[in-house]
Amino acid sequence: MIIHILAGGPVELLPDLSVFIKDEVTWIGVDRGVYTLLEHGIKPNIAFGDFDSISQEELQEVEKEVAQLYQFYPEKDETDMELALNWAIDQEPEKIRIFGATGGRLDHMFGNLQLLIGALKKDAKLDIEMIDQQNIIFVKAPGTYKVGKSNDKKYISFIPITSEVNGLTLKGFKYPLNDRHIPLGSTLCISNEILMDNGTFSFSDGILMIVRSTD
Repeated sequence: MIIHILAGGPVELLPDLSVFIKDEVTWIGVDRGVYTLLEHGIKPNIAFGDFDSISQEELQEVEKEVAQLYQFYPEKDETDMELALNWAIDQEPEKIRIFGATGGRLDHMFGNLQLLIGALKKDAKLDIEMIDQQNIIFVKAPGTYKVGKSNDKKYISFIPITSEVNGLTLKGFKYPLNDRHIPLGSTLCISNEILMDNGTFSFSDGILMIVRSTD
């Protein structure tokens, strides 16, 4: 099972959603993201939000088109995205992709990045990606991982999220590393490239955020 979540971020930063349309995918719309899905010809399976960012007429259309609609008061402890992501995690999918979660308001973007970290702490094996037109973002716990070369997302960066990341080793990259200590605030691992078909990264302690980008 694969779950796709579309938040209410700037539409101009969305990737081509048609690439991600498959029969076995469950689509979740979050607040204005529900209406954006409908505008792109994608019928959401489920919707979450207080829907304060859409008009009453748009909300009526959402209510008509979406079978499972979870509407909340704006005054709540969790963000709409957090409620949607928690539901998605509970379904134990093989993969979660999040769109419309970057750009626009920085507090929303940083909050969504925090959700990636929180999800990792709940289940380190859960595969979650945050995708926009220019970037793919994911976080990893200690271990060894293989990443494939991408002509579209040429650049790859490794950013420490915890106070330090220990034992970082990069093999098959333009700028390799061997058992390096990377403190929080370091820019050592920004803008690397994979040389062959695949690269491998590993580390023994901490949490890494990986960003794959195109110019």
